[in-house]
Amino acid sequence: MQYDFTTVVSRRDTGSSKWDDMYAQNPHVPEGVIPLSVADMELKNPPQIARGVAEYLQGAVLGYTGPTRRFTDAIAGWQRRRNGWEIQPEWIVDYPGVVTAFFHLTKFLTQPGDGVILLTPVYYPFYEAVRNSGRTLAECPLLYRDGRYAIDFACLEEKARDPKNKLLLFCSPHNPVGRLWKREELERVGEICLRNGVRIISDEIHSDLVLERDRRHIPMASLSEELARITVTCGAPSKTFNLAGMVTSYLIIPNEETRRLVGEGRQREGVFYCNLAGYRALEIAYDQCEDWLEELLALLRSNREMMEKFLAEKIPQIRPVPLEATYLQWLDCSGLGMGEEELDHFMREEAYWFTDPGALFGRAAGQFQRVNLACPAAALQAALDRLLAARMRRGGGTPPAFGG
Repeated sequence: MQYDFTTVVSRRDTGSSKWDDMYAQNPHVPEGVIPLSVADMELKNPPQIARGVAEYLQGAVLGYTGPTRRFTDAIAGWQRRRNGWEIQPEWIVDYPGVVTAFFHLTKFLTQPGDGVILLTPVYYPFYEAVRNSGRTLAECPLLYRDGRYAIDFACLEEKARDPKNKLLLFCSPHNPVGRLWKREELERVGEICLRNGVRIISDEIHSDLVLERDRRHIPMASLSEELARITVTCGAPSKTFNLAGMVTSYLIIPNEETRRLVGEGRQREGVFYCNLAGYRALEIAYDQCEDWLEELLALLRSNREMMEKFLAEKIPQIRPVPLEATYLQWLDCSGLGMGEEELDHFMREEAYWFTDPGALFGRAAGQFQRVNLACPAAALQAALDRLLAARMRRGGGTPPAFGG
């Protein structure tokens, strides 16, 4: 590999939210343990970004700064190359974070009391965006059968047909269940929303992290002009290139009237600019770091396979849900026979696994854990070994082979 995907960088006492949370949960964590929770990577950034941002800052005046044509061109070029989607520069609206964006969009595009549809379990800020804005949650649980998830289209049709429900907050690829939605699934979701007058906010922040070699992400708004008119697409380089701290994202809004509503809403909320360095980091990432991404994807596929093989051989009571996209592995731990609190205690206190408990993502997901695979392979192997050792101390699991 050309890039360094093996070095583990300690983020202790650096302000890292996930590391601080790990030590808050268990101050006695052994040296060398890394958290496997929040969706940023335990990997070094592409070196081009650090060099390029440093060079930019040396000559920049650090005043109020907005996006330039370089910024919109970088996004348009990326969408064209990665997703085959031709977008116009004027469709792009910079925004300081995708979570901030869909919190605001929920308010900008609906009225108090309106219903917002979620396909659950789902990324937990989706719930907060609905509740904190005074909207009503319209939950449509995904179907979980034979270890795989699918959309319950009958439920979606029922929710969309209710005139109180005005918006679908859609996660594509889906976090946490790891689905890369197929074209026919997207088309059916879009057709239901079009027929019932439901707008779509499509969170596509994980769109670059496709692990299936023969597939690629399909933006919802790319399917038709009709869908483009009702869809706001949320994107960012933050998951792809580990840039969450830059707080720089973007919206793609083909509909001029929707852009006007978003612009007016921004003014009301006092949202004006992203991070000055974040604009430049995005440009460098999208224009210069595609080869780094390809090496990252190779690591993620390898880590996925490592986990699948290890659990199948050593702890078959834990079943990985097939991971098609994102670097967030959804684990079905119901076979361990533990209650939700016992499972969380086992993970944190016995295995030193600091993951995201499934209950964060939905009421019915208490027997699941979300595990971040974006870390060096050796760190993941060490975590799996700790999990097995903890399981064996409880009298379960398969002992490792001699010398293993």
